[in-house]
Amino acid sequence: MTVQFPSNAAPFIATSGSILDAHKIEITIGSDFDIYSTVIEEERPAQKLGDPFNPELHDLNAENGFWLIGRNQFGELIHTQAFKTISLSDVALSSYLMRNFQKFPPPIPGVDLGRSRYRASPGAHRISGEAVYHGEVWMAPDEGLYRGTGLSSVLTRAGILEAVDRWDPDWIFGFMLRAVAFKGFSERVGYMHTEPGALKWAVHGREQLLEAFMVYLSREDAKFMLDIPVEELVA
Repeated sequence: MTVQFPSNAAPFIATSGSILDAHKIEITIGSDFDIYSTVIEEERPAQKLGDPFNPELHDLNAENGFWLIGRNQFGELIHTQAFKTISLSDVALSSYLMRNFQKFPPPIPGVDLGRSRYRASPGAHRISGEAVYHGEVWMAPDEGLYRGTGLSSVLTRAGILEAVDRWDPDWIFGFMLRAVAFKGFSERVGYMHTEPGALKWAVHGREQLLEAFMVYLSREDAKFMLDIPVEELVA
């Protein structure tokens, strides 16, 4: 089933555009991941480029990936996110990740892939078909200026809408560290399903494992979520 978005998305596009204009934020969308890699290296030094979107590891182009960045009125980077397609035509996401979860490590140094593990959550067994992986979600750490204002809700939904418009995927999924999920960030950025315990990442020199939740949306979930008035989410 294909969900038609143009008429449904029009209010979101108009309202989100007005909100971003009011905050003097300009977004740019592109598919040249060499450019994106340079932006991250030069302007987001606190968080390295994630492996799933590293052009040295993957052949990423306009057909299978895009990034979205936001800049403030001074041209400073204040937001990033990225998406890429994953075909699950003959396998469930659970089986795919059993073999490939090491390709989605958190963007921190010292991850011990040998001691890390993936546990299939219920939703992963149901997800198949054409899927999109969503990652690289970051907001500049200016408490009260960008974070905690609801702008992440607007910006992330803009990315999800772009993914739906480009690919009309069956599913969109990502991973979120437990500490972030516990703050309600998954709901704020628009994910309607959150499953704990999906990933446990070991870090060299650290005994406690880092837990990551899997978050996801179906095509129908995305339509429902993008129909919610976005102005109600912004402070």
